[in-house]
Amino acid sequence: MYLKPIIRRLFSYFVRGLLFVAPIGFTYFILLGAFDFIDNIIRIRIPTSDPSRDLIIPGLGSLIIVTGTIFIGFIFSVILPQTIQNIIENAIRHLPLVRIFYFAFKDLISAFVGDKRKFTQGAIVLINKEAQVYKIGFITQNDLSNLGVNNLVAVYFPHSYAFSGELVLVPKENIQMLDIPSAEIMKMVVSGGVSIKD
Repeated sequence: MYLKPIIRRLFSYFVRGLLFVAPIGFTYFILLGAFDFIDNIIRIRIPTSDPSRDLIIPGLGSLIIVTGTIFIGFIFSVILPQTIQNIIENAIRHLPLVRIFYFAFKDLISAFVGDKRKFTQGAIVLINKEAQVYKIGFITQNDLSNLGVNNLVAVYFPHSYAFSGELVLVPKENIQMLDIPSAEIMKMVVSGGVSIKD
């Protein structure tokens, strides 16, 4: 008779603990996986007296990659003129398969952290007029005249709980701009609408 209230109380404590521990654990393992992936790119082994037990310093590979990236950014920003970077990129443009991956990844990184960030304007898009179905996305291109269309814009819809999304071209009249920080919109979409700022 007295067991059920105790079990219910313990279960409520468990749920509250889970709400605190699970996001921390999930974030920790995501960051740990990313750190481990970067660290494995350059893994320096220091020989010891026992060849089967070489000394590996955790984080050394990540430190080398981050420092090297900063140094390269410094060189292309301060020492080397922009024309040299343009020469290198023009050479890459002539490599059929390489240019696709290079410029796609360059544009993707620039969309998030560069000077030409694209995921800054959130919007609600009317998908189905009859059923009044809307989706939340980010306008990535306002001008698609290079595709031969003048009344469409490019909208990127991130998927919930995934590092993926889809690009859709929609009429301008079906778009309603959102005056909300892009980070809040992204958080809401990725969480499946659960995470909404008060």
